[in-house]
Amino acid sequence: MKTVALTGATGFVGRITLDRLIAAGWHVRALTRRDQHKKAGVSWVHGSLNDTASLSELCTGADAVLHVAGVVNAPDAAGFESGNVTGTAHILAAAQLAGISRFVCVSSLAARHPELSMYGASKATAEALVRTSSLDWTVIRPPGVYGPGDTEMFDMFRIAAKGWALLPPRGKVSVIHVDDLARLLVILLSADNVSKCVFEADDGTAGGWSHAGFAKAIGAAVGRDVITVHAPAFLLKMAGWADRAVRGAKAKLTPDRANYLAHPDWTINRDAAPEPQLWQPEIATPKGLKDTASWYRAQGWM
Repeated sequence: MKTVALTGATGFVGRITLDRLIAAGWHVRALTRRDQHKKAGVSWVHGSLNDTASLSELCTGADAVLHVAGVVNAPDAAGFESGNVTGTAHILAAAQLAGISRFVCVSSLAARHPELSMYGASKATAEALVRTSSLDWTVIRPPGVYGPGDTEMFDMFRIAAKGWALLPPRGKVSVIHVDDLARLLVILLSADNVSKCVFEADDGTAGGWSHAGFAKAIGAAVGRDVITVHAPAFLLKMAGWADRAVRGAKAKLTPDRANYLAHPDWTINRDAAPEPQLWQPEIATPKGLKDTASWYRAQGWM
């Protein structure tokens, strides 16, 4: 049985990926800051990306690294730098010291435009560290990830349930269900001909979703007709400052996020998509959104 060292195992994408790895026959050494329940097929390693000793323990005896952990929300550039750049440098170094060559890294579409946000800049820098390393690396840039358990898009569902949606300036986006992404990550760990490749993957919707179209799809998932309102970029950024002031670290629409949300095209590059024989999305977004809404209701979130 092969062993993979997994970061971000307790996060939204990481939790689903952990289960997918176990189902695929991997033994998982998973990094965690807090005590976790015992789980068959998992060895929990206490530590963090800033704790080099714990990263050494994480990687010892592993055959590959799957680096999912990252910071999507921070108060300043230093926070993104610490979580996304320094953390990536540390896990790369630990993999090399442990003699691991296979390294799969989760980045973001935001890395394509590092000038737009501190988040995107940090992911682009982290990517550069991976791509210039001596490891057998593969990078995946997900677009918007949704699914049961997600907190980042939850506000869109909550507001849609009231019959409206506040959107960025007109543009388009790609999205992917978390389970489809997790399945791709597991495939990339052992697939042939994916070395030194940067992939972008989504739900297969040709041309992506318009902001309004995606909002209306969420409305359909919660059983409401949604009135869409496109905010100009400056107003979106003001809303980001307001959300930060009211909800602090729990804010979802931060000034940094507002800046890159205002970009008109966050769809994947089809030329960077995995070949169909390697991976294809299996979850149609309307069904995935409906299942996500049902999960929110079951948890009492809506």
